[in-house]
Amino acid sequence: MSRLVLFDIDCTLIDAHGAGGRAIYAALQRVYGVSGGLDGYTFHGRTDPAIIRDLATRWGAAVDEVDARLEECLRVYVGVLAAEISGGRVDTLPGVAELVAALAADPGVVLGLLTGNIADGAAIKLAPTGLGDHFAIGAYGSDSGRRPDLPAVAVRRAEELTGRRFTGKEIVVIGDTPADVECGLALGVKAVAVATGRHSVADLAAYDPDHVFEDFSDWRRALAAILA
Repeated sequence: MSRLVLFDIDCTLIDAHGAGGRAIYAALQRVYGVSGGLDGYTFHGRTDPAIIRDLATRWGAAVDEVDARLEECLRVYVGVLAAEISGGRVDTLPGVAELVAALAADPGVVLGLLTGNIADGAAIKLAPTGLGDHFAIGAYGSDSGRRPDLPAVAVRRAEELTGRRFTGKEIVVIGDTPADVECGLALGVKAVAVATGRHSVADLAAYDPDHVFEDFSDWRRALAAILA
């Protein structure tokens, strides 16, 4: 059976040690002149454009200005992120390199990214790891500011690339947040959760994914679950 396997990036594939958050903060200050506290706001499960809109307006920027200068803010963000990544550290999470390589070597698998990162940001974050070369397609925050729109984008691109149709449990969504699990379950696809982010195994298991892992150190077990 063919598989379309879609990975989240941050805290699923890699740990960029806060580079994305620092870059967004800097871009908001430079473009809109605003800053502030998060007060419980979390970046996880949101797209880059949505985060910028949310925080800019929360910190006092006018909605019209936020929308009018959003593309400018994203450009500034990409520039700052590139500097953050080049001067910092990006770690590939345990077992990820082996798992991704094994999936990429399977002719029945199409590997894709399903992420709230804009496409340029995703490429910058993955570049130090070499993982990006394994992914044939992606759906990004630059495709839509609404995270729920992105799975359909990924499926369409995979079908256009391969000429195959992917439905139901042939599609696997892998991520570290409840939002990733809920996305998979809402679509009727296989949801695989990994507790390498802010959420524990127990937290993620409460959302009833098909599989949940502490991490992908035992990548062969994860591979078997994805392909089952």
